[in-house]
Formats: sequence, structure tokens, C-alpha cells
Amino acid sequence: MRIIESTYGSNEDGLIWGYRFVPGQPAEPIGTAEVAAFLAGDGPPGAFLWLHFALSNQGSERFLRRHLALPDAFYDSLASEVGATRLELDDGALVAVVHDVLFDSSFDASDVGTTSLCIGPRLVVSARLRPLRSVDRLRADIRAGQAIRSPVELLAHLLRDQANVLGDILRRSTLRVDHIEDRLLASQVSTDRKQLGALRRTLVRLQRLLAPEPTALFRLLNRPPAWIGPDDVIDLRQAAEEFSAAIADSAALVERVKLIQEELAALVNEQTSRTLFVLTVVTVLALPVNLVAGLFGMNVGGIPLAANGHGFAAVVTVLVLLTAVLAWFSFRPRGD
Repeated sequence: MRIIESTYGSNEDGLIWGYRFVPGQPAEPIGTAEVAAFLAGDGPPGAFLWLHFALSNQGSERFLRRHLALPDAFYDSLASEVGATRLELDDGALVAVVHDVLFDSSFDASDVGTTSLCIGPRLVVSARLRPLRSVDRLRADIRAGQAIRSPVELLAHLLRDQANVLGDILRRSTLRVDHIEDRLLASQVSTDRKQLGALRRTLVRLQRLLAPEPTALFRLLNRPPAWIGPDDVIDLRQAAEEFSAAIADSAALVERVKLIQEELAALVNEQTSRTLFVLTVVTVLALPVNLVAGLFGMNVGGIPLAANGHGFAAVVTVLVLLTAVLAWFSFRPRGD
């Protein structure tokens, strides 16, 4: 099912969708047959293409190497596994490797995918193995008629959508944490520790994968290529700031989960200590009875009060008094 979902909609060249953008106009869908003519100079000024490929289709990389002159860093990123986010310049093009949750993700720690992008003045090429949520949001906005000014604005839009996806995860995670806190106040801590552990692991993984991205963006903004205009720099800076805010919220939520875990551990330790105290008190209170029973049960000569008709009552009275004294010492009020 995963392979069927990831290849659905791609043609024989692995193209899932292609759009031609003209400044101030809605995007127009195109196919692979029109790419060569556009790159040869057939297009209005400021126009550019966005081609999105499925790596699960073997024809994708074959088409890319045969018809598009892309830097080697982009092809190297196609075979890379999920790791740190990268954003670098190579042969005048901007190569980016961004991470996002899968389209059908349930926010598990393993539901993270990779999108490789190569961005130039007239061409944006993206490739992924499985559908990702932020890329699908960007396509939905384009199909709704949103105009994109430049390739860098397309990248900034994708990054903002990615930050929104992360924000959705944080909002849902915050609701789960609020519910766990309410249960904590009600002293219901039987199953919440496992949920907190899984939630914290997911947030830490997302933060580790996404945290380098704002740093890479700010590094690019300090020395942008000549083909990136001032408006594009502003869009990238705003996207980086939104991402930094989302990551800061993620870090704050991780700290909150950590504090709740510590509080849960303290409650469990307190309950364990209280149980051990009760067991210790019961053992101390039963000590006189066990001691006397052991002495009188040796069946040897000279057992006291053996011939006394009130011997049993006398022994029970002594044991009750001794147990009461021990109970008073165990439960007596203590100062600070």
C-alpha cells in the first residue's frame, strides 16, 4: 500500500506534477514534453517551472540526468536517508534537503520523510519517496489560484507550510499534555508515563530534524546569490523567523513534558515509599505476636503459665498492650 500511494499519479518519467509560473498569473500545469522547450528560452520574462518527481518511480532519476543539468549535490541528496537538514549553494543553484511528516502520519517518531530540492532562476525541481504534508499543502494553494512570484518565493511558501505542519503537531501535542496534566492532578498516573515518553521522543526527533533549517536559512540570507532579489530575501527571512518560533515552541513543550515526567516519577516514588512504610509498620506490629508464638511453640518443659487457667488471657493482654505501644510509637505525631 505504501508503494502504491507513493507512485500514484506519476507518469512514465516519474513526474507527479509540473507547473509553469508567470509573475502575476495563476500557475499552469505542464508535462515533461514541454520542459525542454521552456528551458531553451520559450517563455515570458520571469517565468519558471516547478517539477515534482516521485523517487519510487525508476524513471525519475533517469529523466533528470538525461534532460536537466542539475548539480551533483542534488543527486547525492536523493540517496540520502533522513538526517540533518541541509541548505547549500552548488554551481549557482540552491540545493535543499528538508524534512516533514508524512501525509498520512499519526505523529509517530518514524513518520518523517525527506524532500530534495534544486532551485535555480528558472527551474525548481523537487523529489520525494513518499507523500509529505507540507508539499501537498503548497500544491493545494497553487491549484486554488495563488500566484507565485519567483522560485525563492516558492521555497519560502513551502517552508511556511512546513512550519504550519509543525505548529499543528505542537497544538495536538499540547492538548495531549494538558489532558495528562489533568489526570496528574487527579492522581491517575497508571498509563500516562508511556504516552509522555512516546510524545517526548517524537518531539525531540522532529526538533532534531528541523532545528538546523533556520540556521541554514540565516546563513544563506547573509550572502544570497545574485539571482535572488530583495523581495525574495525578505520572504526567506520571514519563513526562517516563523520556523524559529515553531522550533522554540517545540523546545518549550519538550521541557514541559520533561517536568511532567519528573513529577510523575516523584509521585510514583512517593507511593512506593508510602507502601513500604505501611509494610514496615505491619511487620513491626506483628513482631510481638510472632515472637511469643515462636517461644510458646517450642514444646519444651518449663513453659510459663502452662498450668494457669488464666495464662492465655494474660499472654493476650500483654501482646495487645505491647502492640498498642508499638503502634503509638509508629504513628505518633512528629515535628519538622
